[in-house]
Amino acid sequence: MSNLEQEKLVLEGLARNDRQSIEAIYRDNYPMIQAFILNNSGNADEAKDIFQEAMIVLFEKASSGVFELNCQLKTYIYSVCRRLWLKRLQQLQRYSGQSDNMDETVPVEEEIEAHEKRNTDFIIMENAMSKIGEPCKSLLDAYYMQKKNMQDIAKNFGYTNADNAKTQKYKCLMRLKKLFFAQVKNGQ
Repeated sequence: MSNLEQEKLVLEGLARNDRQSIEAIYRDNYPMIQAFILNNSGNADEAKDIFQEAMIVLFEKASSGVFELNCQLKTYIYSVCRRLWLKRLQQLQRYSGQSDNMDETVPVEEEIEAHEKRNTDFIIMENAMSKIGEPCKSLLDAYYMQKKNMQDIAKNFGYTNADNAKTQKYKCLMRLKKLFFAQVKNGQ
């Protein structure tokens, strides 16, 4: 089944108030909208509000019986949310642009593609991290995720000093980089 056919089924399900269709729309689109709102002067509650408003618009369109989607569903949802958010920012005086020129502000397709590329890169990085092995995985996690300094890492991992820990971190980083780019090259 093609992506277009799947999206039509999801829209038909939405029009019937089908729980699975609604959950699929949320699951596939909300993270992108939340990231957009958070990156553009908003917070998590505002992202939920905007997405809910877009769902209402989409429900009304899908229920009308005459709605014809002429782009990907995520593109449509993104553009509705973007317009709603820019309108809200204007009302709150956090955005000074003209609402008539919204299409010129940010090319929707390019922003979605960039978001998808980042998501793909994160998945590849997560996969590479799972293959890197110990102690590299724990060491990189301690430094980059837990924000520990080299002295603490040296102490926790049994290195003689911070310089040795730093050298090991560099070697682990190079191994991770090699795994990451090998997976990108192989299209995984």
